[in-house]
Amino acid sequence: MSETDKKNTQSSIDAVQRSLEDIKTSLDKYQHVENLLGDQEMPRQDVVDGFIQEPNLIGLQDKLDAMHPADIAAILEQLPLDERLVVWKLVRSEFDGDVLLEASGAVRETLIADMDDHELVAATEQLDADEIADLAPDFPEGVIADVFRSLSEAERLQLKAALSYPEDTVGALMDFEMVTVREDVSLDVVLRYLRRLEKLPPNTDKLFVVDRREMLKGVLSVSDLIVAAPETKVCDVMSTDVVSFNPDRDAESAAHAFERYDLVSAPVVDGYNRIVGRMTITDIVDYIREDAEQESLGKVGLRDEDLFSSVWKSAKNRWLWLAVNLGTAFFASRVIGLFENSIEKLVALATLMPIVAAIAGNSGNQTITLIVRALAFEEINKSNAKGLLLKELAIAVVNGFLWGSVAGFFAWLLYGNIALGLVMLSAMLLNLVVGAAVGMLVPLFLQKMGRDPAIGSSVLLTFTTDSMGFLIFLGMATVFLV
Repeated sequence: MSETDKKNTQSSIDAVQRSLEDIKTSLDKYQHVENLLGDQEMPRQDVVDGFIQEPNLIGLQDKLDAMHPADIAAILEQLPLDERLVVWKLVRSEFDGDVLLEASGAVRETLIADMDDHELVAATEQLDADEIADLAPDFPEGVIADVFRSLSEAERLQLKAALSYPEDTVGALMDFEMVTVREDVSLDVVLRYLRRLEKLPPNTDKLFVVDRREMLKGVLSVSDLIVAAPETKVCDVMSTDVVSFNPDRDAESAAHAFERYDLVSAPVVDGYNRIVGRMTITDIVDYIREDAEQESLGKVGLRDEDLFSSVWKSAKNRWLWLAVNLGTAFFASRVIGLFENSIEKLVALATLMPIVAAIAGNSGNQTITLIVRALAFEEINKSNAKGLLLKELAIAVVNGFLWGSVAGFFAWLLYGNIALGLVMLSAMLLNLVVGAAVGMLVPLFLQKMGRDPAIGSSVLLTFTTDSMGFLIFLGMATVFLV
């Protein structure tokens, strides 16, 4: 990112924060008025509607009207639920759909819950079919039926198509706004056709060339359209070397293709090579952001959570992985319990055994990070997996011997027992090998089972390196020292 882009980005962030501060000030005044009216027998909604007429809140509404929907969504995500809903009522209805699209899943649920069926249907009026499909899973079933009835026949078919594809596939992400032209017309005809359009779809860097059956023949870049002679035929300028996607293809591989070929847009074709939609860089960026957020939450066993949700709801969201961790911790404690007599005879074992587990866990996490990244970029296959496993094991042996020697040396210095130092070295060496094996094999196994390799790998690694580290270290100490 250039220095100018960084400054522009920071300026945008600062503007949002200033807007948030203004909103908070107005909401504080609103809360004061609400408290004054609290003893009156006036419905809460009437209080809100009445306060909307206040000059301060009118100014706030004007500020919201001038903001981008993404900035409005960002502000809503930073407000507690009661304040969020007050601000949400001030957002103009024609912005509702765009704001819902930009908001996180958990915050979107709170906004939708505050809207009636009529408002939800109205929110979709300004959206395209692919955007409605993004919101559909959060809408009540009855609302979706009303949305279908409000659409034209062509839009209904597009929405049905978008909803028919599984999540995280190209079909679920593609949009239907695109410009197609025929190969037997001149560029001058194409230019006249484009001038009749109200506007070009966003991220239009190329036009898709099709025949009468809508089968893809090639692409015509906008730059070639501009610089070539007007009388030139499309077929003489178009490129037939096209990167296209099938709607059933997984979105992650499409994202890698966009990065590899520096794409801005690309056609989506069915099994008969008929064009059914297109992917754009905007779709890819949104997918990557959402996928990264879900992956970071999934690593610690969380689902998308509203930062300001109730204590009870947030606590339940965190139960699953805490339960798993408690179970693995009990198992590790039982491993230690098997060697209680050894620990009683040589107290140094109790102080040294966490080191064996921790170092192997850190080393294994490095392996997991590299392997998950390689899987994401499709760099691992059957032909190279075995070689990569042997390499990771060899790295573990080198690191285990090096840092095990360091740990063993300090154990010898601290406790004056060279045999304890050698046991420390051997245990760290073996446990690092275990950590490398788990860090390599668990993500591969999870991917083969159709699961996200990034989710759960770290928990399984910690469980293994803790349990095996204690077992190896205490077991060797029992045999050679006690």
